[in-house]
Amino acid sequence: MIIKTTPDREKAESILKMVNTTLEMIQTIDSHKFPSHITKEYYDVIRELLSISLLLEGYKTVGEGAHKELIEHFTNHDIGLSQSDLTVIDKLRTIRNRISYDGFFVTNDYLERNKKTFLSIINKLKKMVGSKLQ
Repeated sequence: MIIKTTPDREKAESILKMVNTTLEMIQTIDSHKFPSHITKEYYDVIRELLSISLLLEGYKTVGEGAHKELIEHFTNHDIGLSQSDLTVIDKLRTIRNRISYDGFFVTNDYLERNKKTFLSIINKLKKMVGSKLQ
């Protein structure tokens, strides 16, 4: 569920700092040994960036299905992501859930094939968040 809240710039900046720390951490992880963990972290970074955007607008998601609702919210708002980007994010959400709840393992090949797309989406979202924070 998406609920109204007070826009919180300070919290948004703190979450963005955590996003940058997570991206830095990802670079230190052996992708051949831990592709599932890296995939989960990329999803969390993207989700947090979407959450920052929502927070700056004065909203947040809560409850079961919050991640799905967060992604769906942005299908109706122009934030610089294509429909293809949003489809990738939703597929990544599903894979992250399988990793977290079913013990699913992604292959290094999957990560290598999709890493550029994940980073492209992250860069678009960081630019969008950066412009909202200015």
